[in-house]
Amino acid sequence: MPYKLYFISLGCAKNVVNCEQMMSLCQEAGHTLCPAPEGADVVIINTCGFLASASEEAIQNILQMAQLKAERKIKKILVTGCMPQRYGEDVPVELPEVDGIMGTGSYKDIVSAVEDIMAEKHPRYFGDINAPVDEFGRVLTTPPWYAYLRIAEGCGNWCAFCIIPKLRGKYRSRPMDKVLAEARDLAERGVKELIVVAQDITRYGADWDGERHLADLLEELCKLDFHWIRLHYLYPDQMDDRLIEVIAREPKILKYLDIPLQHCNDAILRRMNRRGDKAYLEDLLDRLRERIPGLVLRTSLITGLPGEDEDAFEELCQFLWDQRMLRAGVFPYSPEEGTPAAEMERVDTEEAVRRAELVVDIQSRIMDEWNGEMQGQVLEVLCEGFDGQSMSYVGRSYAESPDIDGRIYFTAEGEPEAGAFVQVRITGAMDGELTGELVE
Repeated sequence: MPYKLYFISLGCAKNVVNCEQMMSLCQEAGHTLCPAPEGADVVIINTCGFLASASEEAIQNILQMAQLKAERKIKKILVTGCMPQRYGEDVPVELPEVDGIMGTGSYKDIVSAVEDIMAEKHPRYFGDINAPVDEFGRVLTTPPWYAYLRIAEGCGNWCAFCIIPKLRGKYRSRPMDKVLAEARDLAERGVKELIVVAQDITRYGADWDGERHLADLLEELCKLDFHWIRLHYLYPDQMDDRLIEVIAREPKILKYLDIPLQHCNDAILRRMNRRGDKAYLEDLLDRLRERIPGLVLRTSLITGLPGEDEDAFEELCQFLWDQRMLRAGVFPYSPEEGTPAAEMERVDTEEAVRRAELVVDIQSRIMDEWNGEMQGQVLEVLCEGFDGQSMSYVGRSYAESPDIDGRIYFTAEGEPEAGAFVQVRITGAMDGELTGELVE
């Protein structure tokens, strides 16, 4: 019997892909995907469990759907993904409104779980998180001009502060022929910006033969009909000269690299099981900028990590300023149960938050300087439509990744289409975001 389903995706781009795959499986089974939760037989909430704050967001979504369930506007709630994988049977005990749970090794079982729930059963699906990556179709939920391409699952880095390997399993690369077949399908669907994602894309293929194959994959992707190819996330210790050469040479690969550094202090990097030291990081960033003119670097930084005293924090601030990292996601350290770092001494959360705010201030000043340097320049911008609030068109250049960076606001005499590439002359800035005018 077909049912009406509504999906909620929380967390990272990889979760978006998992959600899109589950939607495809359900659609193939004859179920209907609803545009809103009201009226759905089952609401599926695909959760993140990376940080305590992510679990709190998931709980808020579950409680909102529980309210609709109490009002008889929906019938059942199924919770999938990282949060049930992390907390297991605690989820239905603490949240009795939840009718079923599925871990990260069981996305393929979504149709069975839906049918179980509607048969008044309480499914608990926890498949092998180290199994080969399942290959499914997808229902794209992003705007038609961009899509994510997930090339691997899991992680083998075992950073001391991170729970991901326990939630997603060991690093498993998808076969290159499968990745390229999916990429060709996305190109045929009209996707113009392909965003390559994994927990760590630099190790792609190393689990096959000990050799890294990201450069090989990128060369093949560049032969397909994409206008832009964007890369998330490149771990610094795996960026060799061949990869840098391919990124520098291929015009389709955006000169925007997301390299999560987390910190720069040698002692903290060692304690956190990060490979490479500050000197290595500085040399890598120098080499990247030398080979790739106009490079925009995004990173992730954590303040208040175990071992971060005032001197180490000052070192981090100076490093950010010296390196002029244009984009930075800055997070106060959160001790996550089950990680080695959670057992280490650290500053309190309030101090970690204070330090994060100071780093954000530095990064904002760096962005303001860069915005000033952009004045008068003409940038290629992917138009994403008209924004009624600002009464202008909005879009992104190579320097802005969707959802995590800002946008460019621009005026136009005509009506540029959403999904079209246009030339925009930068004329100002507004709240840290660039403004400009369409160049005819």
